[in-house]
Amino acid sequence: MQRIPIAPRADWQKTVESQGLAFHTPLDEENQPRPWWDESAYYRFSSAEVDLLESATYALDKMCLDAVEHVIANNLFDRLHIPEKFVPLIHQSWEEDEITIYGRFDLCFPGGDAPPKLLEYNADTPTALLEAAVVQWFWLTDVQKSWANAVGSKQFDQFNSIHDRLIEVWKRLGTERASPRVLFTCLMTDEEDATTLLYLRDTAMQGGLDTDQIDIDQLGWNRTRRQFVDGAESAIDHLFKLYPWEWMLQEKFGPHLLESTTRWLEPPWKMILSNKAILPILWELNPRSPYLLAAQFEPMLGAAHVRKPFFGREGANVAIVGQDNRVVFQTEGAYPGPFVYQSLAPAARFGDHHAVIGSWMINGYAAGIGVREDSAPIVGQRSRFVPHLFVKPE
Repeated sequence: MQRIPIAPRADWQKTVESQGLAFHTPLDEENQPRPWWDESAYYRFSSAEVDLLESATYALDKMCLDAVEHVIANNLFDRLHIPEKFVPLIHQSWEEDEITIYGRFDLCFPGGDAPPKLLEYNADTPTALLEAAVVQWFWLTDVQKSWANAVGSKQFDQFNSIHDRLIEVWKRLGTERASPRVLFTCLMTDEEDATTLLYLRDTAMQGGLDTDQIDIDQLGWNRTRRQFVDGAESAIDHLFKLYPWEWMLQEKFGPHLLESTTRWLEPPWKMILSNKAILPILWELNPRSPYLLAAQFEPMLGAAHVRKPFFGREGANVAIVGQDNRVVFQTEGAYPGPFVYQSLAPAARFGDHHAVIGSWMINGYAAGIGVREDSAPIVGQRSRFVPHLFVKPE
């Protein structure tokens, strides 16, 4: 695994905008442009490293599904701070094997033959999807053309079947549920979430589904019919929500989740995996896994570790704690405790850049990766997305 500087494509801004990525260079807190999409470098992997990432992703997916079964069978919901009244909703969705569309494992991977280590699982509302599925793919297509006469016999590819797997899973949903109408929702004022939602809706339409979209604030409840409805008072049979389950439970409409007939994407059983409290449970169940970091519900006194809130997004409210139990680095955010404590991962550092690999599971398949990096040791909301490729074996 290498980080290789490269000249950006001419007029790359218009190119990525045409592919749906309008927020490629947002302004930071000081009103200065800060790249979100960064093609001034790329990450190059060997085919063996890609195979290792794929194997780790499948292994982690199995461990996570086993952990869901363990939590449900042993009634461990209090460990995850999931309110008891919503437990039947989780039971039902698990017993009915409700379909999951996608999830993203965030991995620390220095490269070579070192096993990737799970940092966390974005099981409910993962973003950076358009960048991984589409924008970096077309980047590779373009640079391959420019390299055609300069790289000899080497052939390059990308670990990326994300787009095709998304269309595939929507087709599956249409077959299993008789071509349902799927409503898509998020907080539309969040540009990243709105962009991700529009892309997912587009793949659903390519998969043959009837779709529409509303802002989460427009989600209604018809008291007479006991149904969630859209702005036109039409019943919502299937709702894809890019909105965390823990927020759903706290909304005014939260109690109606228990009596609604709406089918949810992601399903309620994903509440277990989208909660960072799953990390200590995974470690308890798989203490010898090469893909896990030790994790627990109490501080790791005398050892360097990371403190993470149960509920949090984009690296917010995360702290790195040194062996002397002092905070070395921490991020701001709106997510208070409770916390989990995880061993500090081996450094995945390339020069001044800390890299995290997002490995996507879609429709039960390891579908590809995206790389995000930051000069800070915690990759968060404003960290850069950098494209990747791998070298095919000769």
